[in-house]
Amino acid sequence: LVASNGEEALEIIAKEMPDLVLLDIMLPGIDGYEVCEMVRLKSEWRHIRIVFLTAKGREVDIAKGMVLGADEYITKPFSNADVVRQVKDILSE
Repeated sequence: LVASNGEEALEIIAKEMPDLVLLDIMLPGIDGYEVCEMVRLKSEWRHIRIVFLTAKGREVDIAKGMVLGADEYITKPFSNADVVRQVKDILSE
């Protein structure tokens, strides 16, 4: 499932209840940080794993994502193989 903005991502999460969300921070409207925070605030969504895939790689950006509840934070550029491996690791925990 693909969302083009934060609002759409939240709608999809509400309807589909995914196991994992790959989330960019830089989204139009509600950004990825806000989406992550909203997911973590809803008790029925707290089990959803969140992986940030983003170009925002400064320490402050990574720290903010992890404090808000991300399970993993991957910065661009990344290889598809690395993302697949990390997603498999997260889902097998």
